[in-house]
Parts: sequence; structure tokens; C-alpha cells
Amino acid sequence: MALDYERERESFEWEIPDDYNLPAVIEDHAESFGDRLAVRFRDEEGDEAERTYADLRDDQNRFANALADLGVGEGDRVMHLFPRHPDAFAIQLGALARGALLVPCSAMLKPKDIAFRANDCEAETVVVHESLTDMVEPVLDETPLETVVVLDAGETGEVADRENWHAFGSLLEGRDADHDGPDLGSEDPMSINYTSGTTGQPKPVLHRHRWMRCFELINGRYCWSPVGVGLTTGAPQFVYEGEFDPETFLDLLEEEEVTRLCAVPTQYRMFTQVEDLDGYDLALTEAVSAGEPLNREPIQAFEDAFGVTPRDGYGQTETVALVTNYPGIDVKPGSMGKPVPGIDVTLLDTTDEEEVEPDETGEIAVPTDTPAIFDGYYEKPDLDEQTFAGDYYRTGDLARKDEDGYYFFEGRADDIIERGNVVKAYVVLADGYEGGDGLVEELQDYMKAETAPYKYPRRIELVEELPKTSSGKIRRIELREEEQAKFGE
Repeated sequence: MALDYERERESFEWEIPDDYNLPAVIEDHAESFGDRLAVRFRDEEGDEAERTYADLRDDQNRFANALADLGVGEGDRVMHLFPRHPDAFAIQLGALARGALLVPCSAMLKPKDIAFRANDCEAETVVVHESLTDMVEPVLDETPLETVVVLDAGETGEVADRENWHAFGSLLEGRDADHDGPDLGSEDPMSINYTSGTTGQPKPVLHRHRWMRCFELINGRYCWSPVGVGLTTGAPQFVYEGEFDPETFLDLLEEEEVTRLCAVPTQYRMFTQVEDLDGYDLALTEAVSAGEPLNREPIQAFEDAFGVTPRDGYGQTETVALVTNYPGIDVKPGSMGKPVPGIDVTLLDTTDEEEVEPDETGEIAVPTDTPAIFDGYYEKPDLDEQTFAGDYYRTGDLARKDEDGYYFFEGRADDIIERGNVVKAYVVLADGYEGGDGLVEELQDYMKAETAPYKYPRRIELVEELPKTSSGKIRRIELREEEQAKFGE
């Protein structure tokens, strides 16, 4: 589906009904095509499951009724902590149907991370997979959490013997598949999504129901991503729970006849290391990469094998996709693409609200009046005042724009090198490389040649691994604090 970039930008309009909300969207899907597959699930143990849109609607309402009996109502915060699971959507939708705010938590979080989030948003209810209860149990006495719903609780009886602990399956048994919840609209709060916290404590991003409509209009058309787009468009989604292995994933893509893939650059690089890559008969029509720039080699290898070009994109927890390589435009390796319609993304000088010239580095910024960004941080008025002080929401990310209008990511604004700073690089060696003074000198010479002599790292440390957030982003703040502790800089 090739698109005319300029025509899309000129003709785009925001169409967001006042009564838009995600549970109502699922109700409409169930009425229109209830038998359509919504979720196809497989895991590495060989288990499989399927849910139609009618199934999602019914389980959404059953769980909403159960939450009502547990005292969960409009404005309450419901945390959830589980791996990929066929009932994940029903849990999320059921909480939303009650008018509650979802607080999604990665299954990779530690107890201290869960405690921070629960205390910060004052959540009293958590839905947790049985394999992760030991992440929640230690923090119950130090947080507002009172009600625990356990997914896949089994027949152990452990849940039934504990006060305020409930098995998800038991809660749904015998429940009515209709739910009379609050009247929700596009401006009602929907979720609190915590940022990954690469430069400090995670921040509670508040989104309203209109965010899902914006995802449908932007990501659904220009940069397919699994967050919300499958549900809002009524598409079937394939979900796999298991460790990433490139051969396994390629087999799954082939067997399940997946047509649209969203993966991170590391996965694309691992795909292209598979022998006889072009021997896989994939049904892919679209491939999207997100998280960091994707270099030329995996793009070319994937395109040669499958005739599909992985397209890079850029967005944040606070936004929808802001910049993307549209279907039909030439992909420039290393580029995030061009700004999406309807949002007027620009690059501002880091010290004022003046736009920078082409090929100059500026901070990615979005006008605050666009519906496609968040509405502030949950109950953080001082942070909101700081964030929305001007006419733009400043993302904190730096980029430059070339003469053709393509954006290239340049780093974080809070990682700008100031006078007196010492530049240091941390390097994780690939297989086949050995450390030593010779390699350090080689890397420094390379940086002098590729960037500028004054930009090369004066210090290089070879490490086994880098500290990362639960979403895989590098925790730069830990590296800085460690260095400051060593040298007092």
C-alpha cells in the first residue's frame, strides 16, 4: 500500500467521536463480526488458544462485573503484571469498562519497581500471573495494594486460602456477559503508562481514551504497531510467549501466515544471521522496526530474502508514532523517516522555541494542542507545568533533518556534552573480538574519523553487559552515577 506523502499530510483530519472508548469499540466489533479471530496464542511449551471478538466482549464484561463486586469503580487504578497471555486483553478491557485506569507493568519488573508504581499512583488492585506473585507479595505491606487477582491460579487452593486474593478464572464463572458500566468518552482517563526511566525515576504518563483512536488513525495507517492497533481496527493478532530465537520466530511467522511484523532492531539483526533466510516462505506485506535506528545491513538482507523493506519509526510512551518511513517512500537506512500527518512535528533549538535549520541538531517537539499526545503526568502538577510551559511538548530526544525532510536520531537532550565533560564509551564485545589497548585505540581512531576529533571518547570501558530497563533501553543514569562515584565528575 504505497501512500502519497504530501497528499496524506494535506488531507489528514482528526476524526475522534466524543463518545469514543475502547470497550465500546470491542462491543461494536462483536456486533459486526463477532466470529472473527481476535487473538491467536502460542507459547514455547506448545500450548495454544484462540479468542474471537465475541469472546473478548463477553470476557471483558464478565471481568468488569467481577471488579464491580470487588469494589473497583471509576477512577480507581488497576495494575497488571503478566507475560503474553490470551486473556490479557479481556483483563485490560474489563478494567476499562469499569472506568478504572490501567497501570501496565512489564513482567520483567522487580518488587522495588512494582512498589514504586503502586505507591506513586496509589493503586489498590493488581492482576498478576501466578508465575509472578513473588514479585507482588513482598510489597503488599508497603503499598496501598489490597486486592490481588491471580491469572492461571490453577487448582492449588493457595489463592482461596488468602484474604483478598482471587483466581481470575473463578471470578468469571457464572458472570453475566453484559455490563452496565459508566458512560465513557474520548476525554475520560484510560491508563497510566510509566516511562522506562532511562535518565531518572519512571514518570506516570496519563492517557485518555482518545489515544487509542489516535493510534488507529496514525499507527494503523502509517506505522503498524501492536499497541492498540489490532484491537481498534478489528484485526486478528498473533501472540507468542517464549524466549526470542530467530529460527523459532521465522517458523512461527511462516506457519501462522503473519502479514504484518513489528520487531526491534536487535531481532532484525538476528534474523539476518540465519542461514538460508530466503528459504522461509513468509506471507509478510509489512515490516516495522522501532526502538532505535536500524542499520543498512539487516534492512538489505531482509528485503533480499522476503521482498519487504523494514521501515523505521519513532514515538514515545507519551505519544503515538511521530516520525515514520511511510509505505511507498524511499527508506534511508538510519533514518526514522518523515513526520506523520496531523501533528506538525518539528525540531527546536535546545534553549528556545526557534526551529533549527536543515542538518542542524534540534530537540524533537510537538505542539501541545495535538490530540495525539498525553495529557500530563498523573497527579504531578509541577511536572506538568514544566512540561507544557511553552507551545510545544519537548520530547527530550535530539534529531536532525536532512534537505529531503528525513529525520535522523541523534540522542537524548540530557546527554548533551557540555564544556568540561569527559566523553566515555561503554562497549560490549561481539563474538570473535578480544579487548585490549589496541582495540581501544582502534575505536577511538574510528570515532575521530567518523564524527569529529573533539567528539571521540577519551575513556572506553569494555563490559559484559549494559544496565537496561525492563523494556530493553540502556539505563544511562546508572552509568553516569557509577562514573561520578569513581571520579567525582
